[in-house]
Amino acid sequence: MTDETINAAIWEKLEISNDFIFGKVMQDPELCRKLLQRILPDLAIDHVEYPEAQKTIRPDVDAKSVRLDLYVIDGKGTVYDIEMQVAGAKDLPKRTRYYQSLIDMQMIDKGEPYRKLNPSYVIFICPFDLFGKGRHIYTFENVCREDKEISLEDGTAKIFLNALGDKDDVSAELKAFLDYVAGKKPKDPFVEELDDAVKKARKNREWRREYMTLLMRDQENIEKGMEIGAAQGIVETGLDCGLSEDDILSRLQIKLSLSYESAREYFEKFGKQTV
Repeated sequence: MTDETINAAIWEKLEISNDFIFGKVMQDPELCRKLLQRILPDLAIDHVEYPEAQKTIRPDVDAKSVRLDLYVIDGKGTVYDIEMQVAGAKDLPKRTRYYQSLIDMQMIDKGEPYRKLNPSYVIFICPFDLFGKGRHIYTFENVCREDKEISLEDGTAKIFLNALGDKDDVSAELKAFLDYVAGKKPKDPFVEELDDAVKKARKNREWRREYMTLLMRDQENIEKGMEIGAAQGIVETGLDCGLSEDDILSRLQIKLSLSYESAREYFEKFGKQTV
């Protein structure tokens, strides 16, 4: 079975929990609005503007850039970053901090007053319980440690949704969506809309081709990372054993099927680190 056949089979099984499919489906402004309304029922979200899938924010040449799954602004200027996070990661709280700071940088230019910073929400949808308390939703806002009744009121909130929650802590509508993320298909009008949108997305040839390209790039990056690690090991081991530069270059070429130029690049990179 070829890699192309395997990738095609993967595409046919993608669900809403895949960040690529999620981003494409949420390009529908009304579906996006309905989801936000379920997550934040106390807000009156009449419509969303400029839904932008996979928005990339590059603060400057030296800072870490990020690619947001979904960046949305509602009619009142409130900003929402919605992320579909399949794999568990302990750094998610720090990521929300960084994402929040980058979103703020998008709102105001140099010299503008801070009051122009609109409310913003960073929302992570997860098929796992990051905090292990069984809740479907964890909402974090800045409050005073000494007096919990005092809120900083800086207009920011970070929300973690857990599709595997077991508490009665969210509306039936939001639970139906989270159950859908977890792989269930409850009887719910919005979930049925989403499911139809996912099926339609999988039939989109342009999106399929785009996903295949991304998948191949990811696989190439993994293979490249393995090659880099192997090359570093060969160079460092060779130097530790007292091998000559020519011997190490030869080993790099033979073991990793590298050209002479590529082998020399690795030698110069890792040889300097070892000295």
